[in-house]
Parts: sequence; C-alpha cells; structure tokens
Amino acid sequence: MPLPSLTVFIVEDNAWYSEILAYKLSQNPDYAVRQFASGRDCLKHLTEETPDLITLDYSLPDGSGEQIMAQLRERLPEVPIIVISAQEDVGTAIGMLKKGAYDYFVKDEETAERLWFSAQKVREQLALRRENAQLRQQVEQKFDPARSIIGASPKVRELLALIEKAARTNITVSLSGETGTGKELAAKAIHFQSARRNGPFVAVNVAAIPRELIESDLFGHEKGAFTGATNRRIGYFEQAHGGTLFLDEIAELDLNLQAKLLRVLQERELTRVGGSKTIEFDARLMVATHRDLGEEAKQGRFRQDLYYRLLGLPIVLPPLRERGADTVLLAEAFLREFCVQNSLPQMRLSEAARQKLLQYTFPGNVRELKAVMDLAAVLSDGETVQPKDLSLRNSIVPEGESTEPESLREQIARIVQTHLDAHNGNILHVAKLLKIGKSTIYRMIQSQEVRVR
Repeated sequence: MPLPSLTVFIVEDNAWYSEILAYKLSQNPDYAVRQFASGRDCLKHLTEETPDLITLDYSLPDGSGEQIMAQLRERLPEVPIIVISAQEDVGTAIGMLKKGAYDYFVKDEETAERLWFSAQKVREQLALRRENAQLRQQVEQKFDPARSIIGASPKVRELLALIEKAARTNITVSLSGETGTGKELAAKAIHFQSARRNGPFVAVNVAAIPRELIESDLFGHEKGAFTGATNRRIGYFEQAHGGTLFLDEIAELDLNLQAKLLRVLQERELTRVGGSKTIEFDARLMVATHRDLGEEAKQGRFRQDLYYRLLGLPIVLPPLRERGADTVLLAEAFLREFCVQNSLPQMRLSEAARQKLLQYTFPGNVRELKAVMDLAAVLSDGETVQPKDLSLRNSIVPEGESTEPESLREQIARIVQTHLDAHNGNILHVAKLLKIGKSTIYRMIQSQEVRVR
C-alpha cells in the first residue's frame, strides 16, 4: 500500500528546538514541514493549508497547551496532535491525553527520534483511512442503482423507481425474471440504498445446496446434531442479523422446508438443528426466482401461505431483448471493465458490431452479453471490436443443422471452449478470465461439455 505524503505543523516558540524537529522530519522527502512560533500563527495558517499532524509546545507565548489544543481540536477534530513539553509531570501528560492529544513527549535528546517514528505511524494510519474511504466510496458507487444497473430504457427507469421505493422500508421484496437478468444485483442495490446498508448482505442460492444440508445451512445446527456435525454452525439467517438475507431460486425449496421457513418468518425466531434454544433474528428478506411463483403455488409445488408471505413488493426484471439500446450501453460498459481488469488498451464497438448486438435476442440476457463481450475483447485483433469478434448464435441455420435454440449451458460451454482454445488449455487462467470457479471447468471437462485440446 503506497503511503501518502505528510504535512506536519511544528508549533514551537524555541527557534533552535523547532529547527531540530524540522530537520529530523525533513529527512523524509515526502514530509512537508511548516514551523510556527505561536499558536496564533498556526491557527491563522489553517485557512491556507490543512496539516496531517501537529506538534504542539505546551508553553507558548500566546496561551497554554490546553487552550491552543482546544482551538485546534475545534477546527481539526481528526488531525493528531503531539504535545511536546519540558514538564515531566505525569498528571499534566494524562490531562492532555484525556483532552485529545495523540501523544505526549517530554523534551530531551530522544524527542526528535520519537517524533520520527510517531510521524511514520500517523502516515500509515492516514493511508489506511484514505484506503477505507475509497473502498466505502467504491462500494456505494458499485451498488448505487444509478451506477450498477446500466440503461436508459423505460423498463430500466421503472425498475430503478421500484428499487428506490423498496429501499425506503423493510418490506419483503420478491424479484422475478429470466435467468441472467440481474436479480441479485437488484437485491444488492436495494440493500445498499436502505437503512440496513451497514449490515451484512447474505446471498444464498437455494438450488445450489443439497437437500439434506439446506435446513442446516439456513438455520444452523448444534454440535452433534447429526453425523459429521463436529462443531456448531451459525446459519444464514443468523449471519444476516441486522442486514439482508437474499434467497435466490426460492421456488426450488423443498415443500417440507417451506413449512419451516414460513414459521420462522412469522415468529421472527428460529431453532438450530439439534438445538432447543429459540433464537431471535432481525434480517430483511428478499427472494428471487426465474419461475412464476404464483403459478407454482397454484400447481401445488409451492405453499400458497408462504407465497403470500413472501410476495411483499414484487419486482420483475425485464429481459435484455425488451431493453432496446441498453444492450449497446451494457456492451460498452463490459468492454471497458474487461480492458481495465486485464490491462488492455481501451476498445470500442464498430457500428456494424453494434447492429449485430441489437439484432440478437440474448436468451441468456445480461449474463450472456457480458460473456460475449469478454470473449470479443480477447478475440479482437485491434482496438475496435468487429462483428466477427462477437460469438453469437446465428439466426440463419445452415442446412442440416438443428433449429433448436441453444441453451444457456451450451452457450457457456461454447464460450469456455473458445477461451480454452485461445489460451492453450490453461484452466486456471480461463477460470480467472471468465470469473468462474476452476471446479466448474473441471466438471465441464469431466462431462465432456468442453475439452482441453
């Protein structure tokens, strides 16, 4: 982590001693040192420059250390102040520390050396604070609906309006839409715009958990609850306490477990598997499915009482084919992102490539578009993506070939195979490039969906 430069104000009426401190600090070229003979001069200079660290003599011609530090604290509450004094009284030191001093040094031959190390520590802390601020800003920007959900079509404007409404309260949100439309992204956008933004966002794909483990994963279990339960496990509901629990593919939940989920939601409390203690939780619930949950309830595959409990605010995410020119906006954004992440020169779409994207229906929606653009960046021979670089399913099928639409799984396999061929079968590199697990590629090889040539 690169360390920032440091601006240090030395407030010391002894010119000789001030020069000693300034000389020591100036040995680091990243330190900018300013010297002031009085508290008044220092306070006046604050209108021109803000320091990162202040050293303050306890005895100044225009006021005591307590008085000057109180004024500095009022103006600069976050800037560390090191008090340097000829007084060795412990009570004085403790008093200054209680009033907000970062440290207290007694003037002696080692003071300049101690100041050097303290300045280094302050610099490191400043770097951490700035990094944390940047990370918080990135998180806020990433999950700001206006930034994370790209598009200007009427469908997207309606979606953003619903997300804004959902974020105002703790109402349960049920998200539906085709695979790849961005249901989890919408859930994150709601969470990070809500009052629970500082709490955890726990996302669970119900369909990806084996049936025999899902109760334990959701509600937790006690040690010895079943064979293999060697330790207590905290379930997803407890992990989401104070934040949001997002249950994706909720329609795949077993009917027996649906009854338990209904009770947990009604009572706002749960019992771990193998336990007897009732545990209260406070988590907002959001669910998603690519199925019609109402139709699933009519057909008896989903409990109607749970359906009504989960319905809350329904939000339907539009398929990409209904979003018009958003396809090009998303494609350009994915292209920029891929180039930045892989240290490639920025690329652009040719007009012919734009038209090809607009004529394609994208059965895999936004997820498919991202995979297509990542691959296009790899296949492109220059800084302009041409139609030949876009690996789309042709609308005109050669004679003798099947007219059945290609499934999303087939498209993924085709994209993975293209990357494997382009990178000499380097599975780890391809997994990182496509942002999928290497185990996924190994499974595809084992099932002969792809192969390493």
